Amino acid sequence: MSLFNREKPKPSPRARQSQRTSTAKPQKPNASDERLDALARHFKARLLSETDLEKLTQMPSSELRITLDRLIGRYLADEQVVISRQDRDRLITRIIDESVGYGPLEPLLEDQDVTEVMVNGPKEIYYEKKGRIHKTDIQFRDEEALRHVIDRIVAPLGRRVDVSSPLVDARLPDGSRVNGVIPPVSLKGSLLSIRKFRQTPIKMEDLVGFESLTPDMATFLAAVVKSKLNIIISGGTGSGKTTLLNALANFIPENERIVTIEDMAELRIPHGHVAGMEARPPNVEGKGEITIRQLVKNSLRMRPDRIIVGEVRGAEAFDMLQAMNTGHEGSLTTVHANTPGDAMRRLEAMVMMSSAELPPSIIREYLVGAIDFIVQISRLPDGQRKMIAISEMQERPDGSIELEELFSFKQTGVDTEGVVQGFHTASGEIPKCFQRLHAYGAPVDASIFTPKKKKVSTP
Repeated sequence: MSLFNREKPKPSPRARQSQRTSTAKPQKPNASDERLDALARHFKARLLSETDLEKLTQMPSSELRITLDRLIGRYLADEQVVISRQDRDRLITRIIDESVGYGPLEPLLEDQDVTEVMVNGPKEIYYEKKGRIHKTDIQFRDEEALRHVIDRIVAPLGRRVDVSSPLVDARLPDGSRVNGVIPPVSLKGSLLSIRKFRQTPIKMEDLVGFESLTPDMATFLAAVVKSKLNIIISGGTGSGKTTLLNALANFIPENERIVTIEDMAELRIPHGHVAGMEARPPNVEGKGEITIRQLVKNSLRMRPDRIIVGEVRGAEAFDMLQAMNTGHEGSLTTVHANTPGDAMRRLEAMVMMSSAELPPSIIREYLVGAIDFIVQISRLPDGQRKMIAISEMQERPDGSIELEELFSFKQTGVDTEGVVQGFHTASGEIPKCFQRLHAYGAPVDASIFTPKKKKVSTP
């Protein structure tokens, strides 16, 4: 196996600390950095020609660092190169990062508060932290160095990215999602996005603590899940749909069998009986693809109590709605949409994509029979993620469909620092499922549906 095609080993705490100490505050390139880059390239070439570097990189992280320190010390003495101990540590870290790590991205990936890393060519690197995007001074040496990192990420996953296949979407061993785009599709160098995988899944109480929703809303949603009502989570990219989906799945009773279906496996449900399936893209010959729709169809033969689909974005919506309509109550899924109404229209369009020759009236009946609630979430301009609305699907006597809003977020303004101000409130409507919640042993107090008034303070 090539050096650049192996899975990144987990560094020891001591090695991680050393990496953070030496690279945590990157500066703009200067003469010293350029000299270290040149030394790193030179000594890595010596290591490749004079040692079995592949064998070295299979060592534990702490042992690898000690061995490289000894070898680099000998090379420096041989060539009479004098550098400080700090620069020597940085040099070794750089060689390790470029050999088995992710190069200059290492400090960002080590930072537990960074949720996403975005690379727009070798000289522009951004990251998301606490909902806000920041530009960093970190840079790759050149386009070739960036391409090496992309190749190291995707090769162990059985994927490749080249001129004939310039797009790649993959998942790292720790669950992080990776998307890469290379020229000629990308216009100013290779593009790389890494959405980091949180080691500890966020629970509903965490979301309440973040003020993404109120305790009353959390109590109601928990009762809805326990009562086996079907929920669609709607929101834009990065709004937290998968996070909320995972948090809601925690309320499914332990005695039920859950089948999860995802494009990229991200859900981690602490449940005793979960059967997970993941879609598979076509291979380099264009064969072997397993679609979400195939998995949804197959899940019906697996005796599921609950079906959870990470996201519906195509013809599988029809099969998901059929499953919801045929005894698989309490199913959960997500959809990209900006409002509950948009979510309904998107689902209707996706059903039409399934080649099912159904008139619009029949499709709407499917929607009414399958969906009980649409939960709308959003990422606000200041980076906050909020639950904007909980809407119940209701059919009027005249056959029309209406989404009755039970809870919503009322924005009242923006403070001087750009932070969105507002509050959550109930609408005053009692949901039609109120009696069902009691029947399923998940009663809620009717008082949580009382509207709340919050005065807006004037500056």
